[in-house]
Amino acid sequence: MSTGFRGYWILSWLGLFANVIALPSIAYVLSLGAPLQIANLSIAISLAWPSAIVGIVASAGLLAERRWGILLSIVSTSMVISAALPYGIIRLLLEGDLLGLSGLCLIIAVLNLLALIYWALPAHRRNIRL
Repeated sequence: MSTGFRGYWILSWLGLFANVIALPSIAYVLSLGAPLQIANLSIAISLAWPSAIVGIVASAGLLAERRWGILLSIVSTSMVISAALPYGIIRLLLEGDLLGLSGLCLIIAVLNLLALIYWALPAHRRNIRL
C-alpha cells in the first residue's frame, strides 16, 4: 500500500500463506475418520474451502493494492469466523479436546476476529487507489 499502514503487508502475506496451507489441512482433517465425519464434511464443503479460496483471492487483491481486496478479506474472515467458532465450541462440548482440533478452531476464530477488526478500519477504505 502506498500510504504504509502498519501491518498491511504482513497481514496480506500471512493471509496468503495461511489460506494456501488451509486447503490441504482441511483435506487432512477429512481423512482422519473422526467421530464427527459428517459434520467435518459439511463444514469443509460449505464454508472451509470456499473461505480459503476467497481468502487467497483477497490476499492477491491486497498485494495488488486494490480496494476489492479489503472487501474480500472482510468477507473471508467473516466466513472463517462463522465456521470455526461454532464448530470449535460444539467439538469442545462433545469431545472435550481443548488441546486438539477444537482448541485450534477456537484460536483460528479469535485470530480471524482480530484480522476482521483490522481490515474493517475506516482508514483502509479511504486512501487506496483504485
